[in-house]
Amino acid sequence: QVQLVESGGGLVQAGGSLRLSCAGSGRTFSSYIMAWFRQPPGKERRFVASISTSGAVTTYPDSVKGRFTISRDNAKNTLYLQMNSLKAEDTAVYYCAARIQPNQPYDYWGQGTQVTVSS
Repeated sequence: QVQLVESGGGLVQAGGSLRLSCAGSGRTFSSYIMAWFRQPPGKERRFVASISTSGAVTTYPDSVKGRFTISRDNAKNTLYLQMNSLKAEDTAVYYCAARIQPNQPYDYWGQGTQVTVSS
């Protein structure tokens, strides 16, 4: 089992950058496939990025590809999301999530961190 705590959200102007962090507890953080999701106001939660256990493989939807970068530091039990060229439509609560197997649902979720992009 892993507990996840996000940080780094805030208010930023359009075109700016933010880096989110997700601290994981436990000694097995490196065993989890990790991901970021986001939920805009009044909308469903959507996938933002994922990263393999080693960090070698990353996946993004077209909406953030080229602007967002997911990374992890297994020695620090921490997941990151570097967000550049932010747009108003990136405004959402951002969640990190973890799962053991690639074909299973994400079992563990953080509490979320608010990102607000002003235009």
